[in-house]
Amino acid sequence: MEKPKVVILCGGMGTRMNKETEFMPKPLVNVGSHPILWHIMKTYSHYGFNDFVLCLGYKGDMIKNYFRNFHSHVKDYTFNLRTRDKIFHGDTEIPDWNITFANTGLHSNTGCRIKKIEKHITGDNFMVTYGDGVADINIPELLNYHRTHGKVGTVTTVRPSTRFGNLTINEHGQILDFTKKTKIHEGWIDGGFFVFNKKIFDYLTEDPDCMLEREPLKQLASEQQFMSYKHKGFWQCMDTTRDHQHLNNIWKSNQVPWRVWR
Repeated sequence: MEKPKVVILCGGMGTRMNKETEFMPKPLVNVGSHPILWHIMKTYSHYGFNDFVLCLGYKGDMIKNYFRNFHSHVKDYTFNLRTRDKIFHGDTEIPDWNITFANTGLHSNTGCRIKKIEKHITGDNFMVTYGDGVADINIPELLNYHRTHGKVGTVTTVRPSTRFGNLTINEHGQILDFTKKTKIHEGWIDGGFFVFNKKIFDYLTEDPDCMLEREPLKQLASEQQFMSYKHKGFWQCMDTTRDHQHLNNIWKSNQVPWRVWR
């Protein structure tokens, strides 16, 4: 069975982290010595999912350049100024990742970005997540749950402490209503780490205003085609500077829940 591709939304401007994102896209903001995007990809790769599609927008060329020069970021090297040859040192592991860089527009919303990468999806299912959130999710378990229930979409739902709005979920895990970022401070919320059947493309358009989290997912919920995978472990997004500091403090503690690749 073909392994689903992993689509990561990397195009937003990160306006709530202006200090960090003025000169780089949020997925390249470091947690420890690596961008948060690397942490997300390492999680999927740990479970054998190594085919990625990065939906680029704001400062997307910086993401391309990061991976193009990946060896230089993670290894010591000697550089000859005249010949421009590089000799790399050490045995640092380089991930065996296939990465498709998809330019999905500077001002595109999330639904538009996913619609624009439809041509890169070959299997019946694919995974999607945001380029700013980490978790200790068991990806094969999530995927198996999606395949078992047979609906169009699955979202990983989590219980954060503040700031987010509730989803209405019945006792069977079916999402009845999809509403985000209200003033409610308890309950299950969208944590990213989606799995979709390719039928999701029928709900999306290339209109830059098409936002996955609005009409497309609300329509899925109203048609009883949207399920919740409840994750009770660690989850943290990097939405603000405070979140960024929190993640770095966790990394420095060396007790890192999302580092499943240990």
